[in-house]
Amino acid sequence: MDQILRLRTWIEQHRDVWLDLLRIYMGFALLAKAIAFMQHMSAFIETMPIKDGAFAPALLAHYIVVAHAAGGIMLIFGVLTRIAAAVNIPVLLGAVFFVHWHEGLFQPQQTLELALLVLFILSLITVVGGGPLSVDERLKKHEHDIPTVPRHHHV
Repeated sequence: MDQILRLRTWIEQHRDVWLDLLRIYMGFALLAKAIAFMQHMSAFIETMPIKDGAFAPALLAHYIVVAHAAGGIMLIFGVLTRIAAAVNIPVLLGAVFFVHWHEGLFQPQQTLELALLVLFILSLITVVGGGPLSVDERLKKHEHDIPTVPRHHHV
């Protein structure tokens, strides 16, 4: 019982760390999805909602892969966190409305539910930002530590 109480106290004292852990997990998930898309690129291109022309679906697929891969790596480390999450929001909106919406809720694959969850988490990260375990936060702290040199104005 005493260990549970200590764990609960630690969790309450470190609430901001939970958002960092969620950000890091989301980064790994996006990176893994990008790798999966790259490994099966032709099948992935077939799922594109844009069917006109040969170039448009391939361009969209490559944008998604780059957004997920770069955004995932940036989220893992917390570099330009809000931007990394924000550039993936249109991708997830597309996945929700153009790919998974017709499947509906409560299907065995739960792809719509998962896409909505990822969209929600990315939106949350876009608003909240990097957190204490991010490069963004480190840089912010170092900006405040740099002494400013007073400028002399000549009259």
